[in-house]
Amino acid sequence: MLSEKVRNIIAEHRPKISPEIDPSTLSNYTAFNIGTVYLKFDVDFEKKIVAGEVRYALENIGDAKEVILDTSYLSIQKTTVNGKVVEFSVHERKGPLGSPLSIPLDESTQIDLAIEFETTSQCTALQFLEKEATDGKNAPYLFSQCQAIHARSLFPCFDTPSVKTKYEYEATSELPVIMSGRPQSVQGNVYKFSQPIPIPSYLVAIASGDIDKLPIGPRSHVYCEPKHLGACQHEFKEDMEPFLVAAEQLVFPYPWDQYDALVLPLSFPYGGMENPNATFVTPTLISGDRQNVDVIAHELAHSWSGNLVTNCSWEHFWLNEGWTVYLERRIQGSIHGEPTRHFSAIIGWSDLENSIRAMGDSAKRYSTLVQDLKDRSDPDDAFSTVPYEKGFNLLFLIEQTVGGKESFDAFIHHYFKKFQFKSLDTYQFLDELYSFFSSKSDQLDSIDWKSWLYKPGMPPTKPKFDTSMVDVCYSLADKWYHAVKNEESSDFHKLFKALDIEYFTANQSVVFLDTLASYEKDGSLKWTSKALNALSDIYSSYSKNNNAEVLFRWYVVQVQGRNTDFYDKLGEWLGTVGRMKFVRPGYVLLNKVDSKLAVEYFRKFESRYHPICQAMVKKDLGLA
Repeated sequence: MLSEKVRNIIAEHRPKISPEIDPSTLSNYTAFNIGTVYLKFDVDFEKKIVAGEVRYALENIGDAKEVILDTSYLSIQKTTVNGKVVEFSVHERKGPLGSPLSIPLDESTQIDLAIEFETTSQCTALQFLEKEATDGKNAPYLFSQCQAIHARSLFPCFDTPSVKTKYEYEATSELPVIMSGRPQSVQGNVYKFSQPIPIPSYLVAIASGDIDKLPIGPRSHVYCEPKHLGACQHEFKEDMEPFLVAAEQLVFPYPWDQYDALVLPLSFPYGGMENPNATFVTPTLISGDRQNVDVIAHELAHSWSGNLVTNCSWEHFWLNEGWTVYLERRIQGSIHGEPTRHFSAIIGWSDLENSIRAMGDSAKRYSTLVQDLKDRSDPDDAFSTVPYEKGFNLLFLIEQTVGGKESFDAFIHHYFKKFQFKSLDTYQFLDELYSFFSSKSDQLDSIDWKSWLYKPGMPPTKPKFDTSMVDVCYSLADKWYHAVKNEESSDFHKLFKALDIEYFTANQSVVFLDTLASYEKDGSLKWTSKALNALSDIYSSYSKNNNAEVLFRWYVVQVQGRNTDFYDKLGEWLGTVGRMKFVRPGYVLLNKVDSKLAVEYFRKFESRYHPICQAMVKKDLGLA
């Protein structure tokens, strides 16, 4: 039971019923109970389309006269209700939310609905790659990305995380196919999969191309184009099973049977996508040093937070991502020690500061933890570090408030058991938290819920982190700060040596470079060409680093400081990655120092990027 104090704080935001109705769908999903969904895809690489059929078993519980489904740039071929062909209507497009598809119903309570469809060239969920654009250059490639509301451009659906159903898939393709389900059979070019655990539409996934696999654990495989398969196996095989075991000890046994990962071509726009049984990950993880493998820990954690227990709408996205970052760091701490968890949290806090600082005034609304998308704005616009890191820090604060990890661990198990297979909102989370810790409501009341949940900007308080692993990074950055401040009397090559960073882990380099960049961002230090050239010369190994996290930060320090030698280096590098974590801020930074050059590089590489990434960068550069 919430305390009266907290009830009053959230009263103006709390919906009449929970889970809250999703404003990002045009469907009438609340009118139906929905059974197993049968979904067939036929991949046509020549036409660059996917044709298919979807079948819904519906129970009309709302006396609905029609079924309304979400679509976006889809071509609807035919609809049948209980075996009879019926007329359908595709209504006028409602901006980013697409075009609702209406199908009339008879008076039957039980409805067997079948829809034949084709994707179009404007489909935002799919990217078709010519073979020349792949790593192996042997065959074309297709992959999907349906989060947040792009499933509606792949097939007609109730495109909301509030609807979770079982799926039976069938895909026909001339090339091997991976889908977000358990492989059942392959007969010629027909691939069948089953997903017996209910999932939302945004987790429907397909990839097809020159794909092979190798084991990375007793219940895990990595899939990739053959050219880099060995490198991918090397990157993940040491950590995959320990991650699974640590996660199971923290929550409860892994429920999805097999955990596999597919390393996609460079144009994949995210670090990873937690498609069940087939996590899609960026090739920027394959650095050879196994120091970006924590992204796999993150996607694995989604098996519980997001995939099993799901936010009911994108207004409550932090319930997916904040919990997932929290579990990811607990996995890290379990394997590598508690200081590692805090180290990762410190990097995350810095990322959160950078993300919120980079938001323009019109985007500050997206820095709240609970979002307001009731104006039917695009959920992609709200995508940022905020739900991840602000969400994590709230959970970290709750952990500390209720008495530490041991006390909070009991709630973790309870929360995921109670809400598995369900979708919920923030208010249900709060109710459950206060109910579970009823004897500690006074302690929970000490949290500034209004600021944490509804106010834009940074969290009201910064947690106390263990800085033992970052102190050496801060110390070196501080030494550079004072040397640049006193440049006239500083001999950079005597004060600093390549040995300074020789034994840094990738994450320590990230913290060091982020700290150097922060001096320029907050105006406390103005880098000069002499200082930047010395930095570049002394730590020249950074320019050859294969770790994308490190190399990107290196470019940020140099370009932000107006070292023109690095403008083209950054521009060319942006053509080798498709991950929006790097692409978007990379172009924003380049645009700040040379807008013409930024546009030139984007136009040069635009076709390599995923449609979601293209659209977001166009907005960033004012080209939309």
